[in-house]
Parts: sequence; C-alpha cells; structure tokens
Amino acid sequence: MNARLDHRAPLVFDTRELGRRPGALKRISRSVAAPKDLGIEVIGVPQGATVELDLRLESVMEGVLVTGTARAPLTGECVRCLEPLERELEADFQEMYSYPDADDRSRDADTGDDAEEEDRLFLEADLFDLEPVLRDAVVLALPLQPVCREDCPGLCAECGARLADDPDHHHDAADIRWAALQGLAETMRDGEKDNAPRERGDDPQEK
Repeated sequence: MNARLDHRAPLVFDTRELGRRPGALKRISRSVAAPKDLGIEVIGVPQGATVELDLRLESVMEGVLVTGTARAPLTGECVRCLEPLERELEADFQEMYSYPDADDRSRDADTGDDAEEEDRLFLEADLFDLEPVLRDAVVLALPLQPVCREDCPGLCAECGARLADDPDHHHDAADIRWAALQGLAETMRDGEKDNAPRERGDDPQEK
C-alpha cells in the first residue's frame, strides 16, 4: 500500500483552495531541494541543489491540470574528454491529476484504454505529489550526450591524453609503406611453404 502524502513534503502541493470549481486558478512559486538521483548517469541535478518551480494549477471537470517550469543547475562530465561540466536546466511540464472519484466515472465510460488508465495520477485528499512528473520532465530535457564544447576533440585513443590541451599531440607510427612490404614478405614465405616439394610418404593418399 502506498504511504499517504505528507503536506509538509517539499514536492507535495495542496489544491484545496480551488474547491473543484472548473476554471479556478492558482499560481505557486516554490524553491525546493533536489531529490536524490534526479538525472541520468552522465549528467543531472545534484542532490540538495535548489530547484525553482513555477506552477499554474487549474481546476477542470476531471481534476486539476498542473502546468509548470522547473529551473535547476546541472553537473556532469563531457562524454568525449570526461572533464566536469556545469549547465543550467529549464524543463517545462504539464500533467493532469484526477479526482479520486474520476476513476469510477471512467470505468462507467469504459474507454478500453487500460494502459492510459494505469498511467493516470490522482489527487489524494486534495494533495498531489509532483516528484514523478518532475523526474520525467528533467530526464527528457537533459542532453543524452553532454559535451564541454561542440568541437571537443576528446581523448587520445592510445594514451588517453586530453587533445584540447595539446592540439599537436601525436604518436610516432611505423611507415605504412614498410608495413605493406612486411605483409608482402610474409605472404611470399607462406607461398614458398605451400609449394615446397613433399618427401615420399608425406602424401596421405600414398599407402
């Protein structure tokens, strides 16, 4: 059984003032501490960082429509050179929180879309929890391949040196012409072995 919502939790909001009056509006601005694991492996909002929320709550027939924007700092690392990076995130979102009895009405209507019904969020004693919506919005707004700069050259494939620090970085390589001659010599040696005369008795068909 899910725990009841706590109105004192930073990401729980109260819609009681709307009074189930369709068209009633309420605007809320709140600064909250970012929850744990708000992001993906390579970039995200640090736990405890300040997240600025601007919300618009609108009462509709089915429930409360929440529209908002979240702003927060991001930290991560460049996927090319692994250097730390910092960004500012702005994520927009919109979600419907249905009244508890809206579930009964929807069953009577028998929409037939079970997947959509499972994804619905509901108010609980006029409260709603914004955290799952915030998490989805942040992840969708994140760069999947963050880089410190668009033209970051990355790391040397041989020694791991950061190429941006040493644009002339290189390793001495063998002359490809010598490599080609070496390969030809090996091919000739293999051919000589195949063409060498066999000693009597070497042929497995001679018995």
